[in-house]
Amino acid sequence: MAISTTTSKREGATLALALPLVLLAFAGFIIWVFPLLFERFWGTACSATNTWLVCSGFLQRGFTAGVLIGITAPIVGTYLVNRQMALIGEALAHTAFGGVAIGLFVGAAVPRFDYPLLFALVAAAVAALGMQYIAVKTDGYADIPIAIMLTGGFAVGIAVISYGVVFSATVESYLFGDILFVPFENVQLMVALTMLVLVTVALTHKQLLLITFDREAARLARINVWFYDTLLIVLTALVVVAAMQVLGAILVAGMLVIPVAAAMQLTTGFNRGLVLSVVLGQVAVFGGIFLSYYWNVATGAMIILVAIVLYIWSVLGEPIW
Repeated sequence: MAISTTTSKREGATLALALPLVLLAFAGFIIWVFPLLFERFWGTACSATNTWLVCSGFLQRGFTAGVLIGITAPIVGTYLVNRQMALIGEALAHTAFGGVAIGLFVGAAVPRFDYPLLFALVAAAVAALGMQYIAVKTDGYADIPIAIMLTGGFAVGIAVISYGVVFSATVESYLFGDILFVPFENVQLMVALTMLVLVTVALTHKQLLLITFDREAARLARINVWFYDTLLIVLTALVVVAAMQVLGAILVAGMLVIPVAAAMQLTTGFNRGLVLSVVLGQVAVFGGIFLSYYWNVATGAMIILVAIVLYIWSVLGEPIW
């Protein structure tokens, strides 16, 4: 018993020492290492192709943001779709838009706090926890909190904008998406959120998989179902906020659902479907960006339309993997 207690204390001390070091390394990568990698990669790509499509700074940021969205959204969406929770992304996107509106309002009054995406992140996280709490308190009526957040978040955004923020191109970019408007700081934020989502899913995949397909077995295995439900919703909130500036609050749920739905038609296994959904997400992102450039149409809308074309193709075809 004494040996077990001593071992537990040593493990706790090791974790307490390791966690700050990991967080420092994580922050160092985002702040110092990633900008160097970004500049070197796109510099090499620009030198090799010498085309405006690759050499333009705003498109470099847009492509990077799109790739990150094409990875994280289908990964999280795979769990949501298999749990029949596809609309939760839409609800969180509308709530995040309310947070953006509050952030723009605060930023106009106090310029040092002009970080609308940070407000969106807080709003989406609070909404995610709120939905989970309401779902538990209302005895399983999961569609009730989704409906409340879906309309309430958007109502907050519209109320704040109509009260004190001019409906400018900035607001419109968060509502409809604008790949030209993504600053490098937001790309860094998206890298951080992507790394967080990937690490979390890698560490909790077995638990998330079990509560997705057999919640009773998960309870019998003494898995904290409520905790992993909440974790999944919070991850969804992070992905929604990361994708807002490219896809917009109206379209962001599409990348959580459509590539996953297409992958489910083409595969017969969960893990294969997860991988294929990421591949299809990348096809939708790159196809949408290229077509929007050549046809001069909105990028976010074009990404979703390409994803829908992929879904139609998957429905008409046969499983390939």
